[in-house]
Amino acid sequence: MGLNVRAKILPWLLAVSAAVLLVLVLAGVFRAEPAPDDASGQPPRAGVPTRSAPAPEPRAEAAPPVPAASNAPGLPSEPAAEAAPAAAPDRHPVDLEKLRELLPGNLYWETSVPTKDPEVLRKREEEGLRWNELYGKVQSNTATEQEIHQYYEHRRKVSEDSIAFASKVLEQYGAQLPEQEQGLYALSIRMHRTRLEELPRRIEEALARKSAHDQRREAWRGNGGN
Repeated sequence: MGLNVRAKILPWLLAVSAAVLLVLVLAGVFRAEPAPDDASGQPPRAGVPTRSAPAPEPRAEAAPPVPAASNAPGLPSEPAAEAAPAAAPDRHPVDLEKLRELLPGNLYWETSVPTKDPEVLRKREEEGLRWNELYGKVQSNTATEQEIHQYYEHRRKVSEDSIAFASKVLEQYGAQLPEQEQGLYALSIRMHRTRLEELPRRIEEALARKSAHDQRREAWRGNGGN
């Protein structure tokens, strides 16, 4: 009976031993070969997708050098040979320096020539205020006869010099000026000629008002006024 039991157990043990040996062999094989998708040799974790090696970034091409701009004012950027020549700005045809030589004592140079000099502008403003104050005295009949003649003599000089300046501009440069500018100079000449024609009457009227004012004042004082 003991032999029968061993005879039955022996085939079963052999089968179990063969199964265990097969499992061990298979486990060794899987441990020895790394997974093809993982460079580290570690098996990928369940549920985690494998990452392939990133593709190399494309190499950017170098941009062509930009020519440096010239530091000199008014010059084109380098290369100079490729830059189109800049057109020269149109200059006004009237040459003020030449006119100054032709009209050296003209009031235009003191009162009207374009300038940014603060000292010149300050003097012009002060001079304008002085003549405005004198005009106020003439209009209010409080100016003396000498002041009346002084004021209107100044007005005569302004008009005569304005006519001389405008006439010289048209004489020297009229053909080069636009029609509108020619018309403005011609209008200035007519306006100042009219003022010159009116000066004798204005002086006479101012002196007459001054005389009448003085007479009224004397009469008022004679009647006991202060």
